[in-house]
Amino acid sequence: MEGILLRRYGGFYYVESAGQVWSCRLRGRFRRQEDPLPGDRVEITTLGPGEGVIESIRPRQSLLERPAVANVDQVIIVFALSTPPPDLELLDRLLFLSSVKGIRAVIVWNKVDVARRDYLDLPPVYQGIGYPNLIASARTGQGVAGLKDLVTGHLSTFAGPSGVGKSSLLNTLLPEVNLRTGDVSARGGRGRHTTRHAELIPLPGGGWVADTPGFSRLDLPALDRLAVADHFPEMEPFLGRCHFNSCLHRAEPGCAVRAAVAEGRIARHRYDHYLGFLAEVMARERSY
Repeated sequence: MEGILLRRYGGFYYVESAGQVWSCRLRGRFRRQEDPLPGDRVEITTLGPGEGVIESIRPRQSLLERPAVANVDQVIIVFALSTPPPDLELLDRLLFLSSVKGIRAVIVWNKVDVARRDYLDLPPVYQGIGYPNLIASARTGQGVAGLKDLVTGHLSTFAGPSGVGKSSLLNTLLPEVNLRTGDVSARGGRGRHTTRHAELIPLPGGGWVADTPGFSRLDLPALDRLAVADHFPEMEPFLGRCHFNSCLHRAEPGCAVRAAVAEGRIARHRYDHYLGFLAEVMARERSY
């Protein structure tokens, strides 16, 4: 039978197939090969009531390494409008990686009920460059209906730093699941990790969401330096208009992108993050 891997724990792989969840082991030949991940489409053979063995893994349509989930078609990136403060470099890194992977990204700004005024100008910035935004509050329920519409029919992963309310938002969608939540540390202003293992949660209306551990750093993949700008949508209108065809938009004369930054048509923080990502990609090129 074919099924979808929901979670793995303690050497067991829990696969949803034929309307039930099967506790599976790996066929021996897999143990030194590719390890199945939540989201993988797998073929299983049943061994007894509720038990089976994974025989093969279907080709993946997408792969996220951290959080490690396969076949995701949508990333719900959650940040808070209060605490922990929005880490815009991490946000742009997540957006960049989603673009590289070819996965749609949606930004959810949580905790609007206790939002700081100086953070409220962030959603329009990202909405203006083409990223869908949703303003929400897990506490009051604002935006929850819109979030439900966004995730229905998709395999979505929730990403973002700890403490921003990913599990709380999921609890508003699926109160019977009762995922663990945690407060933000008073000492460091950072969230405590409450999710220990990546897990797919079936949605009543169809589709799945992945509850995943929080994180604070993501390495960029190997990429051609000239392709970095392709993953910043606000730069697209200016690409090809620079004096040099090989312009990297750093210090080259006649750069249309730098001119747009100077004119305020591209946000300064986004451009600074572009330069940082470009430097990382170039450093990786030199290490090969």
